[in-house]
Amino acid sequence: MKKLIKGLREFKASYVATHRDLLEQLSHGQKPRVLFITCSDSRIVPNLITQTDLGELFVIRNAGNIIPPYGAANGGEGASVEYAIHALGIDQIVVCGHSHCGAMKGLLQLNKLQEEMPLVYDWLKHAEATRRLVKENYASYSGEELLEIAIAENVLTQIENLKTYPVIHSKLYQGKLRIYAWIYHIETGEVLAYDPETHSYMPPQSQITEYSKDSSIPTRLISTMAPPVACEVPPLQVEEVAIVDHGNRTPEPGEQDALPWLSPEQAERIYRGTVSRR
Repeated sequence: MKKLIKGLREFKASYVATHRDLLEQLSHGQKPRVLFITCSDSRIVPNLITQTDLGELFVIRNAGNIIPPYGAANGGEGASVEYAIHALGIDQIVVCGHSHCGAMKGLLQLNKLQEEMPLVYDWLKHAEATRRLVKENYASYSGEELLEIAIAENVLTQIENLKTYPVIHSKLYQGKLRIYAWIYHIETGEVLAYDPETHSYMPPQSQITEYSKDSSIPTRLISTMAPPVACEVPPLQVEEVAIVDHGNRTPEPGEQDALPWLSPEQAERIYRGTVSRR
């Protein structure tokens, strides 16, 4: 507590003293540009990672960066999503998972939680789609590799859940909303984001290209640590993040050069894509 109180004094003396105009402006209302959905993990600090200031991110945080499907829970996640899109006019959403996620570790051994942490058990059941997908499609994986797969697939599942919300569905239909999938790696501070143009995970700056609203660019997501790489998919009617099936193929020459910070083994897993999401 002493450290927190010391921090409050330093915040007032340094930040507040030099940002009075911003704080005065924010006292009249907020206009965040991005809804950032991530985990409650203390190692994840959205404003620090993205170097954004007060008022720029509208943040939803919980164990496992989970957004229950519309109508599945009475928690604050759905209300926050609805408020962010309808009341604040936010037109970009980032769902950010992270390495070494304790919630995903718990999800992979869900039954062990029921007695000791019943509330955690109940919460993680909202990620049952992730658990079942991983169990039924990645049976040959275990340990850290399986955890990496669960983390990546869970981000994609939450994007699917977001699409069940009427306010999200409507904005996507109009081409007025973009949803992005990120994975933050705690050990390196690196973020991987899927680039629909190159069909590979790239640094997030690959996602700032603005596409015309009438274009039908196929978009897809693959999980960062999964088995098998993109095949052709039909164009989408609106620009949105889509979950699609992938076939098997060998990465083209030079593709793995796009991820120089990854080991060959990691890059190979990424470029294998995701298994069929039936």
